[in-house]
Amino acid sequence: MVFQAPPLDDEEIAVLARIGELSASLRLRLRETRRWSESLARIQFARAIQGSGAIDGFSVLLDDTTAIDLGELPIDADDETRLALKGYGDALTYVSHVSSDDDFAYSGQLLKALHFMMGSYDVKSRPGRWRVGPASLPNAGHVEMQYVGPDAGDVPALMDEFVSSLQTSDGSPALVRAAIAHLNLVMIQPFESRNGRMGRCLHTLVLARQGVLTPTFGSVEEYLGRNTQAYVEVLSNVATGSYRPERDTRPWVRFMLTAHLRQAQTLKQRVSENELIWDHLEKMVASRGLPDRSVVALFDASLGLRVRSATYRAALEQTSLEEITEATASRDLRQLAEGGLLEAVGEKRGRHYQATSDVEAVRRAITSARKKKDKSDPFAKSDKRD
Repeated sequence: MVFQAPPLDDEEIAVLARIGELSASLRLRLRETRRWSESLARIQFARAIQGSGAIDGFSVLLDDTTAIDLGELPIDADDETRLALKGYGDALTYVSHVSSDDDFAYSGQLLKALHFMMGSYDVKSRPGRWRVGPASLPNAGHVEMQYVGPDAGDVPALMDEFVSSLQTSDGSPALVRAAIAHLNLVMIQPFESRNGRMGRCLHTLVLARQGVLTPTFGSVEEYLGRNTQAYVEVLSNVATGSYRPERDTRPWVRFMLTAHLRQAQTLKQRVSENELIWDHLEKMVASRGLPDRSVVALFDASLGLRVRSATYRAALEQTSLEEITEATASRDLRQLAEGGLLEAVGEKRGRHYQATSDVEAVRRAITSARKKKDKSDPFAKSDKRD
């Protein structure tokens, strides 16, 4: 037996409707591909990787996460962090591609393949293979996880049942199905390690398969990374003791619906702000007679990222299919600096560029109008409506 979704009540249906409205609005805004939305997608994908990594104890700056995703060396992150985040990014990228295949099918082998992508750098942890020993959820923060997973001998049968549940629909909304899939994988603990990462990746895959935005914009890993304590606490409450799939999953479903609501609200605000920021930066570049493409570097810098020639080139290639030489990238960045838009830091191979006060002022002017973040419980009687 595996964990099941609870019958939804009126409050949960109402929150689902609010998320649906926000998602529809985002789909409409992102339908027309422009350079600002391509750059937003690139950075948002890195935020998801960064958020998932933070849950697992990998503290890394967003620019290093972006560099790792682009296949470039980070400035500060160590090798273990780089390999862990690169593996997770590869798995999410694969999810993004495979989710739209006409012949897609959930299978144990698919889950093993995703796990191998995440952990191939650490062969001692048996990447891509079911565990053979005991499993328990590790303690996190000051939350003590009193949970022991099912016996290793039961894992193959449980995973067969779980995969079958993914292949059939119980009529639950996509967000609920994704949350329950996430929970089941974490509770079964089929692998020796990285079960949390796998649960979050599968969550994103289920949503992508059911057409809830794209993996880039449908993921809630940024929210989970910023609310790790609450994430761990709700898992701990559901997981108390041993594997008991008859336990009430409503607290978990409500937590994940809250995560999706808050993430969608963040994205709605971010889309509006980033479009305005991009438009202002385009005008600044044009007024100085600089190439249009250099807005990509300036946009990254406006977000507080450290920009390098290698990451600028890779970002251009990924988001606009424009390939430039290393010499051209260096010249673009140098001209942005000479134009008072970027400031060079460091020398030779350690050189990077950051935004000047003029560019920072553009972002501050736009974000200063930001409404205070709603952190209320959407399931409380006093909940504020959008």
